[in-house]
Amino acid sequence: MLNVASGGALLTASADLLGSTSVSMVAADFAPGYWNAATNPDARLLSIGGICEDAIAGVLSGISSYGHALGVGSSYGAFMAPLGHIAARLHAIGAQARHAASGTPYRPLILICGHAGLKTGEDGPTHADPQALQLLQENFPRGTAVTLTPWEPQEIWPLLATALVRRPALIAPFVTRPEETVLDRVALGLAGPEEAVTGLYCLRRPRGAGDVTIVLQESAVTYAFVSEALPLLERDGIDCRVYYVASAELYDSLPRERQRALFPEEHALAAIGITGFTLPTLYRWVRSDAGREATLHPYRHGHYLGSGQGEVVLAEAGLDGASQFAAIRKFLDGAARGGRRSGAAG
Repeated sequence: MLNVASGGALLTASADLLGSTSVSMVAADFAPGYWNAATNPDARLLSIGGICEDAIAGVLSGISSYGHALGVGSSYGAFMAPLGHIAARLHAIGAQARHAASGTPYRPLILICGHAGLKTGEDGPTHADPQALQLLQENFPRGTAVTLTPWEPQEIWPLLATALVRRPALIAPFVTRPEETVLDRVALGLAGPEEAVTGLYCLRRPRGAGDVTIVLQESAVTYAFVSEALPLLERDGIDCRVYYVASAELYDSLPRERQRALFPEEHALAAIGITGFTLPTLYRWVRSDAGREATLHPYRHGHYLGSGQGEVVLAEAGLDGASQFAAIRKFLDGAARGGRRSGAAG
C-alpha cells in the first residue's frame, strides 16, 4: 500500500527471508510472481539469488543516498546487524557530511533485523542471536540512527512512522518471526501500543506506590512476562510498575524534561531488568548494582544457548515466565532484607 501510494518509493532486498520477514508485502499490490521484462513486466519481485547481507546493505545505502527511493533490507538480525554495520556507518557519515555542506535532510536506509531473539531457537545460537542489538543501539552519533525493538505487532507501525518523521540516516527495526498473538492490552491493564512512540513507556502502572519496578526489552521475554509472570505476581499481591524499552534513540530525541517525566531517575535506581538482548543494552535503564546483578538476560548463565523450540530456549536461559517470577520474588526478598524498597513512589 505504501509503495503504491508513494509511486514506488520503497526498494526492498532480502536474503532468504522474503516471506518470513513479510518484506514480500512491498510488492503485494503489483502483479504476482517474479519480474521478467518479457513475460511479467508488471511484477515487482526480482530474484537474483544468494544470501549476502553486506552487499544488500551496501547497494541499498547507495540507492537511499540518491534520494529517489528508500532502501529497505531484510535478513536475520544475527547477520544484518553485523554485516550491514559498515555500510550503515558509511551511510550515516555521508549523510552527516551532506547535511553539513548543504543542509539536506538525511535520506534513511532501513535495515530490518528479522527473526531477532530467542524465539528463533530451532535455528540454534548462530541465528537466535541476543548480541545483534548491541552492535547498533546507541552506537551512532545522536540523530543519525534509530533502533526499534517492538514487543508485539501493534507497535511496529507507530514506531516506524515516528522514526521516519525523525529522518535519521539509519532505521533498524528488530522484529521476531511474524506469527505473534495480538493481545488485548486494555483487558490486561496495559498501555496502548501508541505509547511506544516515546521510546520508553510505562507498560503497566502500579495501583499504589508499587512494590517493584521492572524494565523489559525484547519481544519473547515480554510475552512471557505478560502472559505468565505477571499473573503470578498479581496472584501474590505484588504491585508492579513495568516499563518497556521500544527505542532508546526515540527516547533520546525527547526533551530532557519529558524524559525525566517518563522515567524518573529513582525508578532506574530501583529497577530490575529483563531482556532478550545482552545485558549492556539495559545499563542505562537499570542503574543500581543490585538491580543489574538481578537482571535476567540470555547469557546470565555464562554460555551460548542450545537449539530447540523458542519456549525451551527461553527456559534454558531462565527467561520463561516462571523463572521471571522467581527472580523478581528473590529481588524483592533481597531488598526487604537490605532494608530498602525496590519500588519507588511516582
